[in-house]
Amino acid sequence: MLHTLLGAKGFRQGSDLYFERHDGQAVTCDDFIKAMEDANGVDLAQFKRWYSQAGTPRLAVSEAYDAAAKTYSLTFRQTCPATPDKVEKLPFVIPVALGLLAADGSELPLRLSNEAEAAGTTRVISVTEAEQTFTFVGIAAKPLPSLLRGFSAPVKLSFPYDRDQLMFLMQHDSDGFNRWDAGQQLAVQVLQEMIGQYQSGAELVLDPRLVTALGTVLDNEQLDPAMVAEMLSLPGEAYLTEISEVADVDAIHAAREFARLQLAEQLHAPLWRRYQANREQSKATPYVAEAEHFARRALQNIALSYLMLTGKPDVLAATLDQFDACDNMTERLTALAVLVNSPFSADKAKTLASFAEHFKDNPLVMDQWFSVQAASTLPGGLERVRALMEHPAFNFKNPNKVRAVIGAFAGQNLINFHAADGSGYRFIADIVIRLNAMNPQIASRQLAPLTRWRKYDAKRQALMKGELERILASGELSSDVYEVVSKSLV
Repeated sequence: MLHTLLGAKGFRQGSDLYFERHDGQAVTCDDFIKAMEDANGVDLAQFKRWYSQAGTPRLAVSEAYDAAAKTYSLTFRQTCPATPDKVEKLPFVIPVALGLLAADGSELPLRLSNEAEAAGTTRVISVTEAEQTFTFVGIAAKPLPSLLRGFSAPVKLSFPYDRDQLMFLMQHDSDGFNRWDAGQQLAVQVLQEMIGQYQSGAELVLDPRLVTALGTVLDNEQLDPAMVAEMLSLPGEAYLTEISEVADVDAIHAAREFARLQLAEQLHAPLWRRYQANREQSKATPYVAEAEHFARRALQNIALSYLMLTGKPDVLAATLDQFDACDNMTERLTALAVLVNSPFSADKAKTLASFAEHFKDNPLVMDQWFSVQAASTLPGGLERVRALMEHPAFNFKNPNKVRAVIGAFAGQNLINFHAADGSGYRFIADIVIRLNAMNPQIASRQLAPLTRWRKYDAKRQALMKGELERILASGELSSDVYEVVSKSLV
């Protein structure tokens, strides 16, 4: 029932919150919850805090195991950051789906201390107090908790998993979401360690546990290919920037690219095997817009993006074959992108020309052609963007083209946009000044990367702030651009 409430489709009219019933009728929040109370015979007054208190709850979890009593306890502490409307927040009702894993990866039957018998291996418990402990009995050895299965509540969860535990969850957890989340946590920890290595001038070393865990995932043919593809996707540079106190663009890029190359080399055999198997299926089966086909292509394409990092001739040949022989845009664009981003490919100019000639009359597809090149992280990114702006298919007055080239460069190509000499910042400022009178809305949106200047080191902060000040002093600004620039400088 709590899942139903959290997932209910809601919308606002003025300051009032409404829900859409299964018959399409709109009801107020109070009426909706009252109906749920009547139908289930429960009091949901506390649950309404999800709709009356702003902010995302944080749930910190700690554990305790008593070997003599064979009990395992989890203590949940919930908080919610202060918001302008309210400093002190009352406890929410937080449904937490969880399981406990034994040392062999099997899932333990769960029986709480006040229960006569176990009730399954996945339980949903309701955390309703600021601090609350749940004790499971009949636990012969200390288990590993799998928490917030299926993302059972929209909270920020923290539990002190170490890397061995995260690797174990990646390899054994039956819950797809937690398996993926463990992989993301492990990858972040490994990448942050390597960022520190780069900053200190030390040799970059990839933690072998990440290689082992992803190798296990690749070898498991029973897993959904879509989930395997997601687990192979390392956290992006934008996310690593966001979670950094001070973002070191060069260190983030170097660490992530080194990790990708190491994974490509050390997992080459399983990646190549999975790529070939999925590609053969794609060749044998005409394109169909179905989930099974989407999943197969997702795994095929991410495997190819890793394999091309090695520069092996057989991989290059397979990439060119995929580009030439595929029957869908997903495979063709992936092949184009890995060729464009590869320093080993001598065929990229020919491939780009072939793509442009084939799709020159399809503006939306050409937008993708522009974006693939503008987002390429190889050196010389700004020069490529300037050249793209001279292409006959580019139109500065067309918002889609501006987003495809300039937006992709500033938003996706962080290593080139944040060039140490500030050339990327000057370029964007020039673009905004030029767009200001032509299309103020698009101009204001291109400003977004510059407004995050506080996230970076002192030198980059000064360069980004200087360009914002130059825009502000450039003459009469539209209200859209003025609002964004002036607020970002406060």
